[in-house]
Amino acid sequence: MPELPEVEVVRRGLERGVAGRTVAAVQVHHPRAVRRHLAGARDFEALLAGRTVLAARRRGKYLWLPLDSGDALTGHLGMSGQLLVVPPEKADEAHLRIRFAFTDGGRELRFVDQRTFGGLAVVAGGADLPSTVAHVARDPLDPEFDDDAFVRGLRAKRSGVKRALLDQTLVSGIGNIYADEALWRARLHGGRPTEGVTRPQARALLQHVRDVLQESLEQGGTSFDALYVSTEGVSGLFARSLNAYGREGEPCPRCGTALRREVFMNRSSFSCPRCQPRPRHPR
Repeated sequence: MPELPEVEVVRRGLERGVAGRTVAAVQVHHPRAVRRHLAGARDFEALLAGRTVLAARRRGKYLWLPLDSGDALTGHLGMSGQLLVVPPEKADEAHLRIRFAFTDGGRELRFVDQRTFGGLAVVAGGADLPSTVAHVARDPLDPEFDDDAFVRGLRAKRSGVKRALLDQTLVSGIGNIYADEALWRARLHGGRPTEGVTRPQARALLQHVRDVLQESLEQGGTSFDALYVSTEGVSGLFARSLNAYGREGEPCPRCGTALRREVFMNRSSFSCPRCQPRPRHPR
């Protein structure tokens, strides 16, 4: 699933490609793509026709386009969703779900989703902050992120530190990949109890999170297959720079010990047995 860097790359592409443009028409090709818009596909199309996109915004992994009506077009990419800005004459993608045409006759916005886990919806009055996103915490790259509140919240969680990093009510945008990478840099095992993380360790971990997110963003995000691409269809390159995630059995870049894979919340965690020893009483 795309994490913060990948979604931010898409947001920037939407800012370049659709902000300031007026929607001429919308065509929903698959009802699951608008299943979160409870009034249905026809209402979704009608609410967007004639509306001008004011900007492209993001909180964590959630995107929205504020509209001149005061509403917001919200989106979540799910496992395989893509928002592409392409010439109208380009052949339809195999899994095209929604098409947006604009009054200037220029590039279209297309929502493509192979697995149909993602989706779009219009949220009434949501231009500033959609109600569907309000529960999501700010992310570490947000200028208004509160470092002190994060440290307090992390140490109060009474859970494993990786589980806390994935808690979107504490901090948003960090998924499995970047949690593993930040924990490797911090030399912390993901099962380390949060109450045992000192304040200096929590602050150092937060800085490692910021560093890895920013480095990934600069490389266009992480792409393991063709499902994640930018609005221009370009894959991210950060997979080449991963130190731990997905590298089971390979030598740790820091100490040379074979990296391990462990099961975590129906997913996989990757760490170094020497640099990140398991706690005696993991959570």
